[in-house]
Amino acid sequence: MTDVLRRGRASLAFSFFAQGAAFALLVTRIPAVQDRYGVSDALLPAFLAAVPVLAGVGSVTTEQLVKRVRPSRLLRWSQPVVLLALLGVGAGGQGQVAALAVALGVFGLAVGALDASMNMLGVSLQRTYGRSIMLGFHAAYSLGGIVGASLAWAGAHWHLALWVSYLPVVAVLLPLALVGSRWYVDGEPAPAADDRAGGTGVVFKLLLPLCLVMTFAYIGDSTVSNWSAKYLKDVLGSSEQLATVPYNVYMVTTLVGRAVGDHGVRRLGAVTVVRLGTLVAAGGFAVVAVAPGAWIGMLGFTLLGLGLCVLVPQTFAAAGRMFPGASDTAIARLNIFNYVGFLIGSPLVGALGDTWSYRGAMLVPMVLVLVTLVYARSFAAQPDRYGGGHERPRTADVGRGSNGL
Repeated sequence: MTDVLRRGRASLAFSFFAQGAAFALLVTRIPAVQDRYGVSDALLPAFLAAVPVLAGVGSVTTEQLVKRVRPSRLLRWSQPVVLLALLGVGAGGQGQVAALAVALGVFGLAVGALDASMNMLGVSLQRTYGRSIMLGFHAAYSLGGIVGASLAWAGAHWHLALWVSYLPVVAVLLPLALVGSRWYVDGEPAPAADDRAGGTGVVFKLLLPLCLVMTFAYIGDSTVSNWSAKYLKDVLGSSEQLATVPYNVYMVTTLVGRAVGDHGVRRLGAVTVVRLGTLVAAGGFAVVAVAPGAWIGMLGFTLLGLGLCVLVPQTFAAAGRMFPGASDTAIARLNIFNYVGFLIGSPLVGALGDTWSYRGAMLVPMVLVLVTLVYARSFAAQPDRYGGGHERPRTADVGRGSNGL
């Protein structure tokens, strides 16, 4: 590997880290945002739903933009917009609901472009490396999420104004992200492996299994992020303090699983890793559903982190392998289902919990995640082009960076 590739990998990992921190700083301070602007309980769900909807619009727009602009350029300028929009969320005051709507709208659109372009670069860089590295990028995202959530906790603990919490983070991350963007590496699309990729196009019927896996994975993830605390407190009878622990445990185990996941893919292949992750995640939901007490419930959420963590990165990687001549388009379309799962997951579990039971509600994402087993073969490398479950190096692209290197 050349220095160009190593710098490209490190700078992209930092971009994932910065995005994880920014997103965590926003979602973990939603109650403070609501209080600062005076948003009613009735209006808050509309604000929260608008962010993933607009992110989906941003992802669709990115699919069109990458036909004319390299993904590295989109990432270079969408990341500062996300960070400045985060600062904008914290800068308003009581009654300035319109300002909040604008800031969240800009945040959502930029996040869609950012998520899509980050994963485009990750998939193309993995193709150039010739081995699995996508899980490492998502591990950096998980680490950023942990750091962001910790900083949000500190801000809440010391009763800091939102802008006071956000400004130092933006002041540090924004210039570092801009400097790091000099070393992003744009890979060229691989030639289509066979006719099923439609030459340089994407056949949605073939991409659909991966779209479903992405949706179900994010339904599982949003279930943990939105309902773990309430479930432990209201169903398993934990203290309010203990109820805050499962999500932190989930984030840590997600980081650990992704940190070692690339090694597992290299040794066992993507299909095996995805199947194992699916079974562990389903087992986690089952443990949560039948847990007699808080500590067993915590074990279930731990298993969920270890299982779900591999699905999203491998789904993006699989889309790149399935459509090597049009991987950017495939990833942009697949990225939309990230937000679909996020929009469905929390209301689904809440509605089932209210009308049926929260224990029963936990079995629904378990069944949906298990559907991944049906589509596991979609994660296999194309045998006529790849070996060992991942791609061979493409040395022609090694020296090509976004800055013309």
